[in-house]
Parts: sequence; structure tokens; C-alpha cells
Amino acid sequence: MTHRDGCSRRRRVALVLATIWLSGCATVSSEVGGIAACPPVVEYSREFQARAAEELALLPEESAIAEMLADYAVMREQGRVSR
Repeated sequence: MTHRDGCSRRRRVALVLATIWLSGCATVSSEVGGIAACPPVVEYSREFQARAAEELALLPEESAIAEMLADYAVMREQGRVSR
């Protein structure tokens, strides 16, 4: 089996990022009076999301920014679930 079999690189990166992010997420702060380990998820208006989608559509298909936003979307969903 070669490294190209199975998951694509994007999926492996997303899995690694998700694993790292979730391993650092805790329900209780380790310090007294510390801040929560899982930050709140910022809510965006529908208008703002539509504007972002239009801007994203203007980027080249293999854009690094588009890949980063896909990873960010995964982390946002995981943040919602962890609350």
C-alpha cells in the first residue's frame, strides 16, 4: 500500500488538526479561575456568510485559503458539538 492509497492529503490534514484540537479541549479548566479550553463559536449573519461565499467563489479552485476555510468549518462544527 502506498501513501496515496486511502485518505486524501486534505482529509489526513483535517483529521490531524481535529485530533490536535480535540485533545486540547477540556470541559474543566486546569487552573482555578482559568478560561475555558473550548472557545465560543462566533456566529455570522446570513448576509455575511453570503458575502464570504461570493468572495470564496472568486478564488482559484486549489487555493490555500479555500483549504484553510474548509478546515475552519470542520473545527467550528466540532466546537458547536463540544459545548
